[in-house]
Amino acid sequence: MQINSHLSRLIADVAAHYGDREALIYKDFGGKEWKSCSWNTFAERVRQVSNAMLNMGVGVQENIGVFSQNSVQYLFTDFGAWGIRAVTIPFYATSSEQQIQFMINDAKIRFLFVGEQQQYEKARRVFATCQTLQRIIVFDPLVTIAEGDKTAIHFDDFLRLGDGLPRQSEVESLQQQASWDDIANILYTSGTTGDSKGVILTCGQYHAAFVANHESVPVTPQDRIMNFLPFTHVFEKGWKILCITEGCTLIVNTYPQEVQQSMRETHPTCMSSVPRFWEKVYMGVMEKIENSSAVQRKLFEHALAVGRKHNIEYVAKGKRPPLALHLEYEMLNKTVFSLVRRELGLENAHFFPTAGATVSHHVEEFVHAIGINMMVGYGLTESLATVSNDHLGEPYTVGSVGRPISSISIRISDEGEILLKGPTITRGYYNRDDLTRQAFTEDGYFRTGDSGYLEDGELFLKERIKDLFKTSNGKYIAPQMVESKLLVDKYIDQVAVIADQRKFVSALIVPEYRLLEEYARDHHITFTDRRDLCQNKQINDMLRDRIDTLQQQLAHYEQIKRFTLLPQPFSLERGELTNTLKIKRRVLNENYKREIDKMYEES
Repeated sequence: MQINSHLSRLIADVAAHYGDREALIYKDFGGKEWKSCSWNTFAERVRQVSNAMLNMGVGVQENIGVFSQNSVQYLFTDFGAWGIRAVTIPFYATSSEQQIQFMINDAKIRFLFVGEQQQYEKARRVFATCQTLQRIIVFDPLVTIAEGDKTAIHFDDFLRLGDGLPRQSEVESLQQQASWDDIANILYTSGTTGDSKGVILTCGQYHAAFVANHESVPVTPQDRIMNFLPFTHVFEKGWKILCITEGCTLIVNTYPQEVQQSMRETHPTCMSSVPRFWEKVYMGVMEKIENSSAVQRKLFEHALAVGRKHNIEYVAKGKRPPLALHLEYEMLNKTVFSLVRRELGLENAHFFPTAGATVSHHVEEFVHAIGINMMVGYGLTESLATVSNDHLGEPYTVGSVGRPISSISIRISDEGEILLKGPTITRGYYNRDDLTRQAFTEDGYFRTGDSGYLEDGELFLKERIKDLFKTSNGKYIAPQMVESKLLVDKYIDQVAVIADQRKFVSALIVPEYRLLEEYARDHHITFTDRRDLCQNKQINDMLRDRIDTLQQQLAHYEQIKRFTLLPQPFSLERGELTNTLKIKRRVLNENYKREIDKMYEES
């Protein structure tokens, strides 16, 4: 049963139904032990936050900022703010001082909630340049607040402002006045092509999204949901709240680098993620297989072939597998594949929504072959995440991004652009009427900037229209498609294709240094540091052979002719990645101009 209340009342209504059932599993900041929180306790904390916010002076539809990694305090703050019809504006925990300064000033934020010491220090440094900012509330009790800083308090002290729920009657009155037109969030996009834009998301958009997703996403109260992506990300935010409407238990993972250990400790049944997570899983499993005995390696390769035939060639197409194939798959599933899933902490795997970038065919087939239901989808911040997704138990095509949800109308323009209309689409950008007008067609369809097509009811993506490269020979290159081919290789961690207005395609490659160093030692290749390793001819020849194998199916003009191995990864600090770890191509072209130009020197 879905409880799809207004966000201002959602936690209270779910708690009224589920009471003392487990709602949240979490660790304290820096903690080692998993703790638990019931729906009743969750609702009580939300009421306490709502009361504390009123006592601190937060007004109706006022913008407050949340600058933190995932935590239970983050959840209490979000729902507590919505409980008094305030607007929450999430910042990525890795945001720079320049980014948070822009968002605070653009949204005129008075109250900023921060996570750990790093976020507090950044907020304190920009305080003087943010005219509206008045208070900083710190989630982590271990954060040291600077001596003499009268603007900052710890979250526990903030909560005491709501002890005894002194303004609960006012909270309930505000909830009775709540409207579907109330703004719930302003989500600032990651800005790969320029300044961030604040996407307006209303309570009505969330409500419509949950109605539509309830029809195609079969999450149940028995599911245990790992929160891995940042709550700032629209995919995780929408998915998290959908799961709350269904009465699921949320497992709050605070530190992304610990997610695989967290999975093994808590055994989730579902988790939303980006393709890079599954690429890492694929590479990790394949590395273990490569290091196994010849007999074990042959067994696993056979099992994968059987899993692929059973799940991709038959089940994915809605066909019943032959009895002999089905029996063999079931046997291998209970022996070989169950061990892989257990190693991942996914003994009770249900399904795993995946979106945010191109999913490699190799990886998608591998995940399905080992008996994990990857639910590939597509969406944008402006569409409140889901536009389309695979439907569990229904036919799907590897390479598609699923079937459109029921509330969305999709039109493909004459130029091939995907256009959207429906109740989950944003009404526009905060303080940017000019950008809002540009984003919609005259008849009200939102311009996604993605090219694609519909076939047999499924949506297929081609490329970001603005991301298409045109070589000096007039050929169009889709860089993300080429990059996805390479990222399945265990020796490649990051890759950026270079091609725009160039004679041929080249690439900047960040290798998986640990594995590359192991390879060098195993093959008696001496090196002094990473730069020396990346320039070694034997290393480059080895990767050249692997890259040529991976890109065999590409057209000749799409294939990478030259590449440069980089001794340091692309980074947020140098502005080369967005907060969602997408490549900022313009910045890479500037930062690595010398390396790029060298690849195009006549040999």
